[in-house]
Amino acid sequence: MKRIILSICLLAGCCCISANAQKYSILIKGGHVIDPKNNINGIMDVALNGDTVKSVAKNIDPKLAVQVVDAKGMYVTPGLIDMHSHNFFGTKMDQTYSNGPNALPPDGFTFRTGVTTVVDAGCAGWKSFPDFKRQTIDISKTRVLSFLNIVGEGMRGGTFEQNIADMDPVNTARVAKENPDYIVGVKLAHFNGHDWTPTDKAVEAGKLANIPVMIDFGGSTPVLSIEELFMQHLRPGDIFTHCFGQLSSREPILDVKTGKVKPFVYEARKKGILFDVGYGGISFAFSQAIPAVKSGFYPNTISTDIHTGSMNAAMKDMLNVMSKFLAMGMDLQSVIKASTWAPAQAIHREELGSLTVGGLADVAVLRVLKGNFTMNDTGVFGFVDYTGTKITGKEKLECELTIRAGKVVYDLNGIISPLVVTKRN
Repeated sequence: MKRIILSICLLAGCCCISANAQKYSILIKGGHVIDPKNNINGIMDVALNGDTVKSVAKNIDPKLAVQVVDAKGMYVTPGLIDMHSHNFFGTKMDQTYSNGPNALPPDGFTFRTGVTTVVDAGCAGWKSFPDFKRQTIDISKTRVLSFLNIVGEGMRGGTFEQNIADMDPVNTARVAKENPDYIVGVKLAHFNGHDWTPTDKAVEAGKLANIPVMIDFGGSTPVLSIEELFMQHLRPGDIFTHCFGQLSSREPILDVKTGKVKPFVYEARKKGILFDVGYGGISFAFSQAIPAVKSGFYPNTISTDIHTGSMNAAMKDMLNVMSKFLAMGMDLQSVIKASTWAPAQAIHREELGSLTVGGLADVAVLRVLKGNFTMNDTGVFGFVDYTGTKITGKEKLECELTIRAGKVVYDLNGIISPLVVTKRN
């Protein structure tokens, strides 16, 4: 009898040890954690179990985890959020960004840069959203959300985006309210004309659905007043994208002659207008961004406006844009905040953009590269905008590992151990 009891105890002890050993699925060990929501900025361990953050603490025992990531010398952040992206990729060659060739299937362009969430910026309108959901949102490993275009046909280009008659606030709001898990705002894009009607229709849809509006101010001759836009048309929480653009058809936020941000821009920020980078192909200029950043006017959110054109031009990708802001003098914690927690707040998805215990296990492990990048003879890395203006910086961000919903979806150098290889035919 004693032997039986002893055997039971030993078996129970082994099960207990086994259970403890499986307490965490992944432990990210020894990295410098930057989590702006929770005011964490220091060396910590991050433990995950399944799709949930279980612990953020010092000196978590690696024996408690199935897999361990050695993040020493690296930065551990929430998964990045690119809230201006174009993802309604399709085969209709005359439809540009709406089920057409100019947009990008997200998974191939997100995880390798630490991005776990994208917000498609207006590719789909209320008429085309069902197709976008079926062929992009539903099949992507990346979390894909949407700013729904006020134009029912979406971002089809040409006359479609100039059709005020197809800007329907009621149906836009209806589809947004029918899809609250995916639609986070309304988008106005590419309208060219001295007319406030498109702006007002987008804002009306935002009011009906109780969601923010993102404004790409298109173009106008003469230009429309952005002071009037901010103070008379937009609401607190609405988003002005391409905020560092300098084009003849749009009024810039910075007075080029004085090199100073216009006073009413500060008033707009006090009102609650959000300023988003939306880098794009021709919508970012160092002549705007450098003086603004040096004066302390940082963007609320950093985003790429990634599409087939911008990714192969000056923009490149999310980490390249973030690195440019480091080179301009923005500190790393502010850059991470503008790429994680701030966009989560802007789109009213505060379950994202942090490493909160009990929250979603979306994580990026980043390395800050320093030294000679052989771009010029001074041994510093060169950054360029679409005008050909170059600046230099001594740091560049690179993604080592990305975790989406608790699963490793990108591992540049095999830093997780043991490395599990998924076999495919």
